[in-house]
Amino acid sequence: MTHSHAAPRRRMLASALFLALASLATQAQAQDQATGPATPADEADTLDTIVVVGIRASLESSMNLKRDGQGIVDGIVAEDIGKFPDTNLAESLQRISGVSIDRSMGEGSRVTVRGVGPDFNLVLLNGRQMPASSIEATNASNSRAFDFANLASESVSAVEVYKTSRAATPTGGIGAAINIRTARPLDTGTLASVGLKAVHDGSVGNLPGPMRGEQWTGELSGIFSETFADGRFGIALSGSYQDRDFGYNEGGVAGGWYGCRRWCDPLAAPEPAANATNPPGPDDNYSIPQNLLYAVNSVGRQRTNGQATLQWAPNDRVTATLDYTYAENRIQARRHELSTWFNQAASETEWTDGPTASPLRYTEYAGCYNPATDQWAGSDNANNCPAGFEPRWGDLAMAGSYNATRNENNSLGFNVAWEVNDALDLELDYHSSSAESGADGPYGSNNVIGTAAFVRGVTSVDFSGDFPVLSVLLPPGMDRVGADQMMVTGSSFRNSYMKSEVDQGQVRGTFRFGDYSRLDFGVAYTEVRNRTAYHFTQRDDWGGFGGGAADYPDDLWIRDDISRYFDRFPGSGDAFGEFFVFDFLAVRDAAIAARGGDEAAYLPPDDFSTDRRTTEKSRSAYLQWSDTFGLEMPLNVAVGVRYEETDVVSSALVPIATGLLWTGNNEFSVQFGEPDFTTLRGSYDYWLPSVDLGLEVTDEMVLRASYGHTIGRPQWNHIQGGQTIDSFAAYEGGTGSQGDPGLKPLESRNLDLSFEWYYGEGSYVSVGWFRKDIDNYIGTSVIETSAFDLRTPVGGALFQEAIAAGCSEGSIDFRGCVRRYILENHAGSPGVVQTGVGQDGQPLGTIAGQPGDPLAVFRITVPVNRDSSRLDGWELNVQHMFGGTGFGLAANYTIVDSDLTYDDHDLFDQFALVGLSDSANLVAFYDRGPWQVRAAYNWRDRFLSSTYDSWRPNPVYIEDYGQLDVNVSYQVNENLSLHAEAINLTDETARSHGRDARQVFFATQTGPRYMLGLRYRF
Repeated sequence: MTHSHAAPRRRMLASALFLALASLATQAQAQDQATGPATPADEADTLDTIVVVGIRASLESSMNLKRDGQGIVDGIVAEDIGKFPDTNLAESLQRISGVSIDRSMGEGSRVTVRGVGPDFNLVLLNGRQMPASSIEATNASNSRAFDFANLASESVSAVEVYKTSRAATPTGGIGAAINIRTARPLDTGTLASVGLKAVHDGSVGNLPGPMRGEQWTGELSGIFSETFADGRFGIALSGSYQDRDFGYNEGGVAGGWYGCRRWCDPLAAPEPAANATNPPGPDDNYSIPQNLLYAVNSVGRQRTNGQATLQWAPNDRVTATLDYTYAENRIQARRHELSTWFNQAASETEWTDGPTASPLRYTEYAGCYNPATDQWAGSDNANNCPAGFEPRWGDLAMAGSYNATRNENNSLGFNVAWEVNDALDLELDYHSSSAESGADGPYGSNNVIGTAAFVRGVTSVDFSGDFPVLSVLLPPGMDRVGADQMMVTGSSFRNSYMKSEVDQGQVRGTFRFGDYSRLDFGVAYTEVRNRTAYHFTQRDDWGGFGGGAADYPDDLWIRDDISRYFDRFPGSGDAFGEFFVFDFLAVRDAAIAARGGDEAAYLPPDDFSTDRRTTEKSRSAYLQWSDTFGLEMPLNVAVGVRYEETDVVSSALVPIATGLLWTGNNEFSVQFGEPDFTTLRGSYDYWLPSVDLGLEVTDEMVLRASYGHTIGRPQWNHIQGGQTIDSFAAYEGGTGSQGDPGLKPLESRNLDLSFEWYYGEGSYVSVGWFRKDIDNYIGTSVIETSAFDLRTPVGGALFQEAIAAGCSEGSIDFRGCVRRYILENHAGSPGVVQTGVGQDGQPLGTIAGQPGDPLAVFRITVPVNRDSSRLDGWELNVQHMFGGTGFGLAANYTIVDSDLTYDDHDLFDQFALVGLSDSANLVAFYDRGPWQVRAAYNWRDRFLSSTYDSWRPNPVYIEDYGQLDVNVSYQVNENLSLHAEAINLTDETARSHGRDARQVFFATQTGPRYMLGLRYRF
């Protein structure tokens, strides 16, 4: 994305990379010609004496990780020091069977494992539980999910995915525990390596000119490892810096779909217009769009990662390790939109067949208004208004945003491993880690300035294709929108913040009873502190706010056609696309001037209105016994149990209720003071057994069976400490909501069966079946309780006095009688204020509850452990090396099924599993001599992403998506390698929809990404 202060730096970096690539390639070619090509025998000798590298070696190491693991384990091992198979850890993880990824801005971000979503998969760094933070655009984040986009892959040596439970693994991963391993100097020895990349993202060119970033950006990575004092002391340093500009464009119904049945009784959408083709039947449900939006997005990202590791081995039995890991991901985003907002008053419609009907075409007419009679009338076009009526053109909205965010991860750890004797090993490990996300600039983590021209007449959308095509009829005589008609209509500046911290101490040990029998044991203390917060400043008269069109010079607006940025979607060229892009800060300044210099209206607030703070303290202990029985067909057995208890303390900033006023016969009003924190507590404990069996049928065949229990903790909002009550109450009591820190985690009982056949060098076939029975999914319930010690006058001393004075509880006017008595006889008494007399002669005023009066009863909605689900599926894997040809392939297919699916015909709240989908991978490669070529295709079937759209109970389905990535590298000599990569080579698009495929939420176009690079080993 374009920033004047950053562009020179980026051009210099890109130029330097090209020069480096060219010069090193030239030197390497000369050296190669002088020394001659390396023979296979030379390569074998070199690999035997140094390290086996390459695609084949990576796949073989991953296979051995699976073969030698306890239970069901998969993983990915780096092809070489500083060279992971993919540029992003999430993109690599999706190659593993059972693992699917969610993409954010076209890049892998979060992982789903075996149908279990990102919040319930545990991420470890070198065996340590990592914190996670994220932010949302318009609310406080509730997620526990780890964002892999924050980590570069260059400093990672391996990623292990433990799909079955292990007593030694920290809790939190129902789907899997994912362990990221980094290099250790005493293991790695002496090495130095540096890598350079030049990156070209094709999406940059598919943006309006003012939004385009640099065509080429650079990446730099390096790793250094050295040992001293005869290998007793070691140091390893690794780091990377990645600068990338890219874009993505999306079109759809961002505001969501209004659902309806039986002419919308009791829901809120209207009956389809009489002028409808194939209208829905009375028992069909149907939906109509709230808006239609096209958006272009420009993003700049700078990702910095670094790690420093010190190791000291004073003798052969003790090794001490001190390590620090840092990751920073900074994002600057610019967005421009063209949108039309509907009034749910369709004039013409055409529909698909039921029982879930969707508009193929939806049209609304412009309005005609009679100011003398305050009446509206519809017309074919606003210029055809009846006599006495004048046209009221709709707004053609063109919002813009410019914001920056920053994610930072820090982890400092210390480990001492002590081989006490030949039978006993002990290990002490401690780390303090944090993850923090928030705004990276003065304008908030997210913002929008709404602008518009009020020139929209008849508006229609064609939903019959994959891309929604907008048609807009401008006023008579107008062939284009004028810059002199543009004005600011509203704004919102938002700040979202999240910080999570983990302090964890572990003591582990192993006692060996012989060659095969061992007892693993350990204790741990883990403290997780999480804060998530949000606030915003909004000027929301979107019909016009911040002056008129005359307050904004014409040169602020740059004309463009947004439809041309969706060329991958058939029919997009027919869409109405005329819109303006603008300099966000210049328009902001103009809006401030139009409002008389009120700059605070266009800045986010400094404080937070939502602020949740939670601390979880867990103590755990585990035992695991392992042994091997038999000689002909060895049976490997591991039986373990983990005990864990957790105390939860959660506070939240809420308005503090100070009083309850009786304001009318049936109306009560809650009075509030300054907001403050309220605190709730909870605790739980679990015994988590695990059993792993592995039968070595032959040297090549293994049968496995595993059973174990795992838990996954609720999202942060479900265990928030704050209790909020609504400001209006009734005679019977009030309403409110709160979290419950005492909620139980989700608990899963897991069964796995698998067969693995390692039939050749680097080749195997495996078939696995798994089942998960998951309890304690979160639902809601209502409890009746008091709140804030609020007292109600109902039933109090004055209330009883009124009854004694003659107010009969059985009379129709009983409540009015009591109020009259108290106001007429006790005005001026504590809590009784008479403010006057109504037109009916009855006294007006308020009556407050007093000490000694009954506690007011509130119906509080709380989260509860309610739902259960079953998950089962199959994982099929094959990996084959075609002898000494250098060719090979790896493929897998995952099938996942559950009894908790979404019913598209049900318009109300539902509980269904999100993220559930089949997936497949195919990797074909050539690895022989100096050449390595890899083509990797990943496919994920359609899946349910959410049970709510913007704010309604509507499903959001992500349609099936496949992507092809290609990597080619050439080993010039033992020091230098060159490589080229293509991500999303076929330029695939993505799409999401609602109850019907025509109910599009977003059709998204990104673009391919190309990289040229080199890696030099010293």
